Amino acid sequence: MTSHVPDHLMPTYARLPVSFERGEGAWLWADDGRRYLDALAGIAVCGLGHAHPGVRDAICEQASQLVHVSNLYRIPAQEQLGDRLCAAAGMERVFFANSGAEANEAAIKLARLLAHGRGVQRPEILVTENSFHGRTLATLTATGNRKAQAGFEPLVQGFVRVPYDDLGAVETAAANRPNIVAVLVEAIQGEGGIVLPSTGYLAGLRELCDRHGWLLMLDEVQSGMGRTGRLFAHQHEGIRPDVMTLAKGLGNGVPIGACLARGAAAEALGPGSHGSTFGGNPLACRAALAVLDALAAEDLPARAARLGEHIRSGLRAGLADLDGVVAVRGRGLMIGVELDRPCPELVNAALAEGLLINVTAKRVVRLLPPLIIDDAQAEQIVATVVQIIRAFLAQEPAPAAV
Repeated sequence: MTSHVPDHLMPTYARLPVSFERGEGAWLWADDGRRYLDALAGIAVCGLGHAHPGVRDAICEQASQLVHVSNLYRIPAQEQLGDRLCAAAGMERVFFANSGAEANEAAIKLARLLAHGRGVQRPEILVTENSFHGRTLATLTATGNRKAQAGFEPLVQGFVRVPYDDLGAVETAAANRPNIVAVLVEAIQGEGGIVLPSTGYLAGLRELCDRHGWLLMLDEVQSGMGRTGRLFAHQHEGIRPDVMTLAKGLGNGVPIGACLARGAAAEALGPGSHGSTFGGNPLACRAALAVLDALAAEDLPARAARLGEHIRSGLRAGLADLDGVVAVRGRGLMIGVELDRPCPELVNAALAEGLLINVTAKRVVRLLPPLIIDDAQAEQIVATVVQIIRAFLAQEPAPAAV
């Protein structure tokens, strides 16, 4: 299948030639009546699947009452959501936006404002290679992907880049860059290919930030909201950041982002220093509250941990004899299968088999299924991915030896 470019939409996406009319749980139905198993969840957004009753009812009820009033007034649902997120994350305050990029923008601005208040006139934020933080100019600069940045220069100053999962490189930067004030890093790199840091990396960053007086700012936009087996991925290491950003799964499809902070970072932004017209409106916050209710009532983080291990074990077993498979990795239902050659064709191959997947970093099959998938759906994901990868590697030449 070839991609389709609508006549009057800017061609920012190579859209697949399929259009969905409705969804239920992990299933989507196209306008031709065909059913697809969604192993992408809108890119880690619909963690509760499609048309989840709790989220549906919350949205419908709120829409019948009040959708938007602006942040010039108190919004009870926003205050309730802030209370619950801060309690769950061990944070003190939250700013609500509409996306992960906006949440990361808030974190960047917060770090700079706090630094200026301390007399650092040209503050720098340490970021990593292979990262993804968004597509606004500041978050694009923070992103460690030159292809995404090309053509949008001049980029924003004030970022220092080091390899991911390399504490030694952070130590070196600390010795040579006295204006570093914060570290912004993904708890697990998503767009970069489902790259997990070594055990102790986040804890090591926490220690370095404490030693140097930096903020530890964790981007949990893709890894948060139960996807990795804990509500937030950094909780696997038992640490707590100074700033954390969320979006994607927070609203199960209703746009909402959040920048949470504690300590001095929680007090940096004041009236007039930042804002959002739509951020934290009643509709989005009611949806997010329903997501939190469902995650707790259905114990979905634990389910993600169990099913994620089952899927990875199945993929490893089904692909064990293939030289072209570099690794099967992930945590919870954040899973990547890395091949030794580019494999974008696998997206269409999966679509032909009724499965929705994604290929990121050119050669990593990315699986981000809803947290509500059942055992049979997990088995179907494994069987289909194994099938299409085996067929692809049998036909596609291996890369030439260097």
